[in-house]
Amino acid sequence: MPDIFDEVEEDLRAERARKFWLRFSTPIFAALLLVLAGVGGWQGWHWYQTRQQTAAATAFMAAHRAAEAEGADLAVMATRFEALTAEAPEGYRVIGLLRAAALKAEVGDRDAALALYDRVANDTAADPVYRNLAALMWVLRSMDTAAPPVLTARLAPLMSPEAPFSASARELAALVQLKAGQRDEARRSFEALAGDVTAPQAIRDRAGRVASGLAS
Repeated sequence: MPDIFDEVEEDLRAERARKFWLRFSTPIFAALLLVLAGVGGWQGWHWYQTRQQTAAATAFMAAHRAAEAEGADLAVMATRFEALTAEAPEGYRVIGLLRAAALKAEVGDRDAALALYDRVANDTAADPVYRNLAALMWVLRSMDTAAPPVLTARLAPLMSPEAPFSASARELAALVQLKAGQRDEARRSFEALAGDVTAPQAIRDRAGRVASGLAS
């Protein structure tokens, strides 16, 4: 079972990186092009915004490289990411909180990590992609401690086909069923997910493996 959780978290991490690039690459390059085009006063304002974004990106990537370095003090790095969010533009603020939460969880400070995930999940100013990701990570980090009804309630609004990470939410919901001892229900949920052509292939493959194991 821990291998399943590791795979789920790895998929979420990859999707988060993709969403990060999609969210921030276009505005930054568009702003730079506008600066070069020379659009008067609006040009100056946009240049300022771009400079703020660039500074935040530079600080964030420096912290990321430091956190990934061998022997890094992850607890200190979590604090560093939190500090970066104080004056960062909205997108980087949210990503910084998510990174800090992940690092806190990695060093065993689960309560602090869950608090940060909750903070993002309940932040109405944050993009729904990040809010849903935070809610999913809260569930993933709480699988061993929270009661199944609590986990199910957290996942319910994340499972609609239109929601970001809906396939991941359904996968976690099936794992919650398994945790609750609902083996047959979990198997059916995994089978349905494995047959869903709209779900990411990695999730479908994993769901198929688990369903096969539950059927044997």
